[in-house]
Amino acid sequence: MHADFQADSDQQAIPCSIMRGGTSKGLYFLAEDLPTAPALRDQLLLKLMGSPDERQIDGLGGAHPLTSKVAIVSRSGREDADVDYLFLQVVVDKAEVSDAQNCGNLLAGVGPFAIEQQLITASVPYTDVRIHMVNTGANAVARIQTPQGRVNYQGDAAIDGVPGTAAPILIDFLDIAGSSCGRLFPTGNSQDVILEKSVTCIDNGMPVVLLLASDFGLSGAETPTELEANQALKTQIEAIRLEAGKLMNLGDVTKKTVPKMTLISKPLNGGLLNTRSFIPHRVHEAIGVLGSVSVATACVLKGTVTHDLLQQNFADGSIEIVVEHPTGQFNVEMEVSGSAHIESFQVHRAALLRTARLLMRGEAMTSVS
Repeated sequence: MHADFQADSDQQAIPCSIMRGGTSKGLYFLAEDLPTAPALRDQLLLKLMGSPDERQIDGLGGAHPLTSKVAIVSRSGREDADVDYLFLQVVVDKAEVSDAQNCGNLLAGVGPFAIEQQLITASVPYTDVRIHMVNTGANAVARIQTPQGRVNYQGDAAIDGVPGTAAPILIDFLDIAGSSCGRLFPTGNSQDVILEKSVTCIDNGMPVVLLLASDFGLSGAETPTELEANQALKTQIEAIRLEAGKLMNLGDVTKKTVPKMTLISKPLNGGLLNTRSFIPHRVHEAIGVLGSVSVATACVLKGTVTHDLLQQNFADGSIEIVVEHPTGQFNVEMEVSGSAHIESFQVHRAALLRTARLLMRGEAMTSVS
């Protein structure tokens, strides 16, 4: 049933699933169950999430950007995709809904949701779901375990930031360089100076600004809580973000959720480098999926602040970048060529391991007004 209807009662029921995708959690909808007009759709989603309210007490949101997310899924009309996936970030304490970015964590739940909703037919023992990410026009392929023609959620795959284990979901990202900003280095440079700080602005699936933690008097080991309590730091980083947005072809990013701001430092626990990510006004308990791909890409390319920090060169071919974050690490497997020169650099493949779980399905209720 399409949501563009008048309910007889004072509440409206919207078919909905709640899923954990990677280290995020969100509401998953079929596109046909939501209003087609973006303004009406966003108004409905704000009600369902309980925004604006810092607790989201009157809705399904979890009072944090990582748990105030929406995935809208439909059959794709494209030859290179099975389903279309639109990601929407519902701001917790403001009446805002943003489509300015992809979400690689909720992406992990799109394949299982599409199979559960019979948008595609499962095969045995696994099903490769070709997903078109509407936000940026890029594509990904998610391999879902379907041993008996049904989604399997149980397994021994563990990802940092999520307790326990689950069935592995392997995600390959295809042609994501410059998907939001137009090119891998949106400013045309591997390194810029913004408000007297050296930065690298990069977009390999997610617009990210990389900054050296040491430039802000930080060790890089600070917890998200400590960073969020540092108002002077947050003000300084936001000022840089606003300037970076203009240089990255994103325009005025005051009300946008991109670019993400990532502080980098030497590794603390055996990885390649350590990160703390502002997303953009809260500090991520881990790091975003596509954000980690952009960070990993900057590690490989000469001239970036990341490469300068690490002082490590990489040969072309298959490489694995281990990115540390506050609750563990993220392994990004990449197939690259031309890493010695920005002009010839190509990422042929970026792959990562995620997990997902269906938490609830039924109807989300919202008041009729």
